[in-house]
Amino acid sequence: MQAIQQTSKGTICRLCVGDVHAKNPVEYHGVLTPISKRDELGLRGLLPAAYLPLDLEVERMMSRLREKPDNLEQYIFLRNIQNVNENLFYAMLIKHTAELMPIVYTPTVGLGCERFSHIYCGKMSGLYISINDAGEIRRILDNWPYDKVTTVVVTDGERILGLGDLGVNGMGIPIGKLALYSACAGVHPEHCLPVHIDVGTNNEANLDDPFYLGLRQKRVRGQAYDELIADLERTLIQFEDFGNINAFRLLSQWKDKACTFNDDIQGTASVALGGLLASKRLTGRSLSEHTYLFFGAGEAGTGIADLIAYAISIESGISIQAARQNIFLFDSKGLVTKTRGDCEKLRHHKVPYAHNVSRELECPDLGCAIEVVSPSVLIGVSAQPNTFNRDICSKMAELNDRPIICALSNPTSKAECTAEDAYSWTNGRAIFASGSPFDPVTLEDGRVLVPGQGNNAYIFPGFVAFSQSAPTGFVCDGMGFQFSKLVWYSTARRSRII
Repeated sequence: MQAIQQTSKGTICRLCVGDVHAKNPVEYHGVLTPISKRDELGLRGLLPAAYLPLDLEVERMMSRLREKPDNLEQYIFLRNIQNVNENLFYAMLIKHTAELMPIVYTPTVGLGCERFSHIYCGKMSGLYISINDAGEIRRILDNWPYDKVTTVVVTDGERILGLGDLGVNGMGIPIGKLALYSACAGVHPEHCLPVHIDVGTNNEANLDDPFYLGLRQKRVRGQAYDELIADLERTLIQFEDFGNINAFRLLSQWKDKACTFNDDIQGTASVALGGLLASKRLTGRSLSEHTYLFFGAGEAGTGIADLIAYAISIESGISIQAARQNIFLFDSKGLVTKTRGDCEKLRHHKVPYAHNVSRELECPDLGCAIEVVSPSVLIGVSAQPNTFNRDICSKMAELNDRPIICALSNPTSKAECTAEDAYSWTNGRAIFASGSPFDPVTLEDGRVLVPGQGNNAYIFPGFVAFSQSAPTGFVCDGMGFQFSKLVWYSTARRSRII
């Protein structure tokens, strides 16, 4: 018997060929491996005798997945398949996208992140770079087994969805997003790299958890942090779920130096704008004819506001400054205005939307802000559940025949209101969209309303595909606007309204 065998990975023990092959999730296909190939791959006798075609194996695994008792168990099941046989995983995700996207991504990925340190099984699924690795990034990157990486999704875990600082537990987000890059944009899994930058966590629950897998220290800030990030500037980098203190700064610092974008700022903005463009067929209003009120003034809120202002300036031929006049922000201290007591201390991304409002009209609560601003569009990006209550939704319905109410915070548990509440409290007149999916709603009069989902999963695979083929490789506001129009176009086509 031949003692050694030459393979694409080098010379290995003949007895180990099948074992080595089976540990490579990109190349290993399990019972999908043709009988005629099993000898060559050293798999003969290591698999059941039957060969199953891909479609049949997909349905076999889907039947097992549907037997799982809850979404978290389905998430764990899918992650195990991905860790063993990526060919099967992506075949399932591509064929059953509508069913599996809420498991792979929001809302279930939020549960997966919260439980990450408890369900992690040790399988290599990305790079974990800590502040203790400063100066060694190049060597660590060389440890990754695939050498054609073009697309990196990196998070420091400080602001995961609406769940806050999850530290290393936030690694589920880069893994989930890159899965959608491959399934929806055709980026080969070998070209994708999830990365977690571990600089500590300020979440006491993490620090007190004996099973927590990240650094047990408070977050590092400043120059040491920036130098660690700078080592990742090559390839396409998506900054994901960074806290406000770093998100805007890093995007501004790197957007003209590397092929970089922040999905929370730019991706969310594109899909939200796409929905607003599509709403014209129901409201009869163009972008410039709306008044916008954002409940939440962080990355997502100001990112959407900036792109709306850009789109209005292009469509109306006015300056961006003029386009911002009908866009208002409401943060943790109330309506953002130039006359508010802390106006001189406003974060830079809020300043363009601090309008002149008389002091007696300053609003510490959302209901007051709605009365002062009279918005036709209310967008929730606050991660504060149930804040769009009956009074808020009713006020929107009093002001507008078709109020637009967007509860975009993820996961579902953080949504500002449910689809059922928005429809019920406006007598079915609300145009509603959410970040995570809600089921269709049947009203008392028998009407069945299907809520829209304004999830950036409809955008970021396109950002990646375009960025890798574009001559400049950079992501700009114009690109985001064009993707928004593509979202609108796709919606209009499905509705046969072009």
